[in-house]
Amino acid sequence: MPPTVDILFFDMNSYFASVVQAEEPDLKGRPVGVVTTLSPGAICIAASIEAKRRGVGMGVRIPDAKRMCPGIVFRAAKHDVFVTYHHRIRAAVETIIPIEKAHSVDEFSCRLMGRQRALSEALQLGRHVQRAICEQVSPALLCSVGVAPNKLLAKIAAELHKPAGLNWLLPEVLPQKIAHLALNDLPGISRGMVTRLDRAGIHTVDALYALAPKEARYLWRNVEGERFIRQLLGERVVYPETRRSHLGHGQQLTTANRTPEAARLVARRLLVKAGARLRRERYFARRLHVSAKCAEEGRSQCGGDFPATQDTFALLQNFDRYWAHLTLRRPVSVSIMLGGLQPVDCHIAELFEERSVSNTTPREELCRAIDGLNRRFGQDTIRFGELPPYKVPYTGAKIAFGRIPEPEEFSE
Repeated sequence: MPPTVDILFFDMNSYFASVVQAEEPDLKGRPVGVVTTLSPGAICIAASIEAKRRGVGMGVRIPDAKRMCPGIVFRAAKHDVFVTYHHRIRAAVETIIPIEKAHSVDEFSCRLMGRQRALSEALQLGRHVQRAICEQVSPALLCSVGVAPNKLLAKIAAELHKPAGLNWLLPEVLPQKIAHLALNDLPGISRGMVTRLDRAGIHTVDALYALAPKEARYLWRNVEGERFIRQLLGERVVYPETRRSHLGHGQQLTTANRTPEAARLVARRLLVKAGARLRRERYFARRLHVSAKCAEEGRSQCGGDFPATQDTFALLQNFDRYWAHLTLRRPVSVSIMLGGLQPVDCHIAELFEERSVSNTTPREELCRAIDGLNRRFGQDTIRFGELPPYKVPYTGAKIAFGRIPEPEEFSE
């Protein structure tokens, strides 16, 4: 029987920097660094393929990058543009094969069906995916493709050759085909996990591959270890469906916002953004937690429960109540978390609640109207009170690991 695979995984190469090159074709082929802000001491959050070849990567400061790679060009991150390209990539790939899941802004997996599962057919699909992105989105955007029986092995296969790689993994070539990798080259093996494995006498991929699933559960201290090893062996692992329970935003404070009052206004704005998300994603929240990290006396935090709502005015009233309990000494970051999430359609109204089942209150409808006006006429056309002294771009709408903001978030 010819070999078969189940998952096609593709990973965009140097995504943020490649989008910059797509937006500015004159930069194609030149070293590019992407930073959060164009300040002299800023840190690179991404680098182009050309810059990586000169040793520039995530965490390198602008002065060091210039020394390592003369002629490098820097651009500030534009999260709205990165999200736009994410959706353009999805649309291009789905002319070839449906995307089952976006794992991040630049990583995707597709379920192979029927004849597509034949290894030769899957590899041909991978070539078509690469060509579709190049032709329909931009030739500056390259991706590496891996095919395998499960997502973990497909992701490892995609990492074997960059940029623009196309590779496969099957149990019959394991662990030999990946034996040259370091343990922390494998997705899901963190630095801390490498230390734990090292203490257990596991120093190589070969040794990890020989680990029994139950032993892995013990070393990981949870079921994820067993799931990891079973996938490494080529098994298909079905993960239980997870239920959304909370959403939140955090922000490092700029120098201009590192006062107790400015920190309060930043956290307040984060909550306004979260309230808009509640309404757009059709959830009620029943809990709020506010937190501030300070240079003196560490973290201060407070929170509590309240009747289910997606009303920004009600959320802000609770915010004021909880924030008053915080002790702030030189705040450096703030965060808010809305918990106890419940889908609107599943909500059961309490005895004295203003709404009937699945309906919103008049004030929640007012908030929805404000959301619509801001989307149509621009962010902060109508505001819920005062803004921070320094308004940071993309507040509450930054790309994070495992989270892709919706396009609407950039106008809310």
